[in-house]
Amino acid sequence: MVFLKQCMLYAEKAKPFLCRPMVRSCFLFADFFLIITTLYLLKPTSRSFFLENLGASMLPYVWIGTALTMGTFIGYYNRLIVRHSRLNVVLGSCLFFAVLLICFSTTLAGAVGIHSLKVASAAAYYIFVDIVGVILVEQFWSLSNAVHTEEEGRHYYGFIGTGGLVGGVTGGGISALLLKRAHLDSADILLVAAGFLMLIFTLTLFLGWVGVYDEVKSKDGARGKEAGRGWRALFKNRYIGLIALLLLLAQLASPLVDYQFLSIVEKAYTNLDQRTAFLSMFFSVMGGVAIAINLAVTPLVHRYLGVIAGLLVQPLLMGVASFAFFLQPVALMGAISKVSDRGLNYSINRASKEILYVPVDPVLMYQAKAWIDMFGYRLFKVLGSMVILLFTQWLPYKVPLPNLSFLIMGICGIWIAVIWAIRPEYYALVNSRHPK
Repeated sequence: MVFLKQCMLYAEKAKPFLCRPMVRSCFLFADFFLIITTLYLLKPTSRSFFLENLGASMLPYVWIGTALTMGTFIGYYNRLIVRHSRLNVVLGSCLFFAVLLICFSTTLAGAVGIHSLKVASAAAYYIFVDIVGVILVEQFWSLSNAVHTEEEGRHYYGFIGTGGLVGGVTGGGISALLLKRAHLDSADILLVAAGFLMLIFTLTLFLGWVGVYDEVKSKDGARGKEAGRGWRALFKNRYIGLIALLLLLAQLASPLVDYQFLSIVEKAYTNLDQRTAFLSMFFSVMGGVAIAINLAVTPLVHRYLGVIAGLLVQPLLMGVASFAFFLQPVALMGAISKVSDRGLNYSINRASKEILYVPVDPVLMYQAKAWIDMFGYRLFKVLGSMVILLFTQWLPYKVPLPNLSFLIMGICGIWIAVIWAIRPEYYALVNSRHPK
């Protein structure tokens, strides 16, 4: 007890030092690292359990279910944010999610012995993991934005965001290691993730106590109003409309790539734990690729070829990878296609698309991004899922899995055309802001 009181006394004296921008950024790096590590412990298990109990053919339905559940949940969540402090909501979320993970671990391990409950749990767990990913990341950046000025954000956010990239590599690596070396099974990984959630809870509680997360007035209500007006901004401004189309085309192609990848994984790995280990290692490698591209490729492309070239990288490589999958529909080609989608989206494409917003009026940009983030992404994810269902299940002629590559290549072709249409408008806006 005396030792604990002494530690509290030292921490109290250290509060001014701990709230310095650079020290604070190191804490936030660690916090974001733990969040993404947790998500990448969960993501492979959610995919593997779903494939085991429902099969790849049901993936489009669960994606539609995720979008509808998220749309319903956001309204309740926003009301929760208005009534309670952001910090308390984060702490409560960590505890609630940890308890749910223990419950899911029990049912998915088959401890209850009811097959239909296990199947329902696999679908619910998939949706749960996707929602947890959105909520935890949104909570983190919401708190981070509240304690940083715009200038501090520009200076430190790159460093803080790197914690997430490292966490993606670490989470997948830990999961694969525990499955292969520690002889845990897939259901045990959920308990490990629950432990990481308690680490996030402890660190967040400490950061709140020392003053790193000082409470600010919630802006979520304003954000909702901007989202409601955002669609008007897309039609009033051609440049903003083209950016939105660019982002939504990527969201349309993504379910098709994911469906091909997980379908081929289902066939290649019939054992649950082996499938989970493969997906864990894959997500870890994909995170490593994203980091390497961010550090080595993105700066060079932007410096010598420009932002438009950076935007072209993903649709060009995705189109090539999809054609390669059509020629040879095996797990390796599916993995390469998946990396061309998510790996590039998390690295060079994200950096390039953020640069597109730089010459835009800040209010207009906020309105458009709010609509895209809150409504557009979910709408096009549902649309992509329905396209898969149409061509693989609903039409009299069922399109073979490799032939979906032609749909992906078609979307990539339109995607490239939109980038080319943005090109003159982007340079015109840049030149108008910085005339020679």
